Amino acid sequence: MWYLELGLTLSAHVNNFSDWVDACHCERNVLPRVLSLSHSRRRSPPFSTAHPHRRSPITGASPPPPPPRHQAEGVIGVAAMDPLESEGGSQKSNNKPKYSKFTQQELPACKPLLTPGIVVATFLLIGIIFVPIGLASLSASQEIVELVDRYDTNCVSTPDKVGFIQNTDTDKTCTRTLTVPKHMKSPIQIYYQIGDFYQNHRRYVKSRSDKQLRYKNAVHLTKDCDPEGNTVDGAPIIPCGLIAWSLFNDTYTISVNKKAIEVNKKDIAWKSDKTDKFGSDIYPSNFQKGSLIGGAKLNESIPLSKQEDLIVWMRTAALPTFRKLYGRIETDIMANDQLTVVIQNNYNTYSFGGSKALVLSTTSWIGGKNNFIGVAYLTIGGLCIFLAVGFVVLLYMVKPRTLGDPSYLSWNRDTPDRPN
Repeated sequence: MWYLELGLTLSAHVNNFSDWVDACHCERNVLPRVLSLSHSRRRSPPFSTAHPHRRSPITGASPPPPPPRHQAEGVIGVAAMDPLESEGGSQKSNNKPKYSKFTQQELPACKPLLTPGIVVATFLLIGIIFVPIGLASLSASQEIVELVDRYDTNCVSTPDKVGFIQNTDTDKTCTRTLTVPKHMKSPIQIYYQIGDFYQNHRRYVKSRSDKQLRYKNAVHLTKDCDPEGNTVDGAPIIPCGLIAWSLFNDTYTISVNKKAIEVNKKDIAWKSDKTDKFGSDIYPSNFQKGSLIGGAKLNESIPLSKQEDLIVWMRTAALPTFRKLYGRIETDIMANDQLTVVIQNNYNTYSFGGSKALVLSTTSWIGGKNNFIGVAYLTIGGLCIFLAVGFVVLLYMVKPRTLGDPSYLSWNRDTPDRPN
């Protein structure tokens, strides 16, 4: 019959497959067990039409009962077992990494559901934290007393400002009188503020040699300092580069009620800069001795690690308008006191349209005067509280709904009681 011929054909294919597998030099126990399973299965006709509980019309014997479910699963499980485990657990050629919950990403995790209650609580918590911080920051900033005096326009007596500042024979002394609005507690920070000076320009920032500033045997490394790397005779300039060459050179002498006060210029630079970036055995050499003078000169008898004005200037600013620390006043200045500041207006900001200003400021736990931090915290905190209140009103009063209500699913919306 045709179904017997089909069964014999399939049985022949199975025999050919088993012969091919036997020809492979396999050292595992999986394939023999699979083959034994296939041999045991092909002993019976592949497509038998006899009822499982009736005698076979060909052999006349009843077919054996099917194996129990657990035995069949056991055979399949053995066939699917790791070959290395079937050989006694040898791990010599196994590249599988050691099992751990970390490598298999099975560590316990918390994934909170974004329920309306959690969202409202989160917004409310952020608002409760941010608003007090903003109020404290804004209050501390308002308590800071700051005095700013722009003097670059008032300290030039001629319309030709560039010619005035470049003329070495011109007296550049300028006297400014300031009135202190509030009581200023010591220490009072003295800054010079420069505007429209792009210290973050790539060519300007690169024009320095950090190794020359730090190591004595690297004073000749001036390749990155052009055009202020070497003198006309080829001698290295120490410190070299445009940053050092353009060192700020205005000076301030301050008196209160016609009584001179001392300006402390110690410890105005970062300690890490003094110890790690500038050598204690490196001294200035051939500095500001060219035909074009860029800024202040340096004392050649003082090592670079002690030249704190230079160290402060060499830490370049990120923005075009910046302040750098000039010194400190260690005594209090009372309200309505008259400050007399004698300025040597030497630094040339007129050629590039910059500005200069003198800044006297007290400090607090947030640093100098800065209203932005307090306003930012208040804005974020107030917005979060507003959103929390809005969610409460919208989700619990105006349009309440049960969390996880299946009637809101898309396939449940087109119902008579809930039209789409």
